[in-house]
Amino acid sequence: MQWTADISLVGHLIVLIAGLLAGFVDAIAGGGGLITVPALLAVGLPPHLALGTNKLQSVLGVGTALRQYRGSGLVRVRDWWLSVACTSTGAVAGTAMIQRLSPTFLTWAIPLMLVAILGYTLASPDLGARPARARVDRRALQVAGGLVLGFHDGFFGPGTGAFWALALVTLAGLDLRRATAATKVMNLTSNATALVVFTCGGQVVLSVGLAMGAGQIIGSVLGARQVVRRSPGFVRWFLIASVGLTLAKLVRDQILAG
Repeated sequence: MQWTADISLVGHLIVLIAGLLAGFVDAIAGGGGLITVPALLAVGLPPHLALGTNKLQSVLGVGTALRQYRGSGLVRVRDWWLSVACTSTGAVAGTAMIQRLSPTFLTWAIPLMLVAILGYTLASPDLGARPARARVDRRALQVAGGLVLGFHDGFFGPGTGAFWALALVTLAGLDLRRATAATKVMNLTSNATALVVFTCGGQVVLSVGLAMGAGQIIGSVLGARQVVRRSPGFVRWFLIASVGLTLAKLVRDQILAG
């Protein structure tokens, strides 16, 4: 871990504001990394430090949102202990694998899956409006989802929150607000696991991460309050926007790279 970097006071202010915006979005539907990573790169952090520092501020933001959801009764962490264990295992495996293999084969597979999620969500106006009967055993879903999506988050990352939210609504029968809250448990697990790996590699800038994290905390509180107070339809439209923007960024990156 690095205590500081050659980033000006204005740069720290920029990442704080970016963290606030990202925290608000992340608490509702995920996708805050579309804001934070470009902001960290824009203030002068090299890619490896930007990715590591992003995990620090993300842990602070997601942890704050989870605390808000627990306080409102939308989620009990102990109900998801099996998923926490499997997500952590998957994230470690994914982080280790990314150091040996290129994620190139996922660069078009993930956008295609996001297209499917976007289409399904748009075609389902009542998605997650109310609890439904679970279609699979919740423990089995926690094991499979934790291992697969934990690995994905450690190996590649984009879309993890959307995949979890849709799985919890369609397979576990949760309404969209409770699914969003439960997703934060797994997000915190995979982000914290990755943060440990990045910290051990000295790829976290503490001053920048804490500045952005302060913004994340404020934005997460504001976003979580919106989820608690508003209907699932509000969350659904934020999910659509988050998935759409993530999809657009991934496709744009591939076009530019090609």
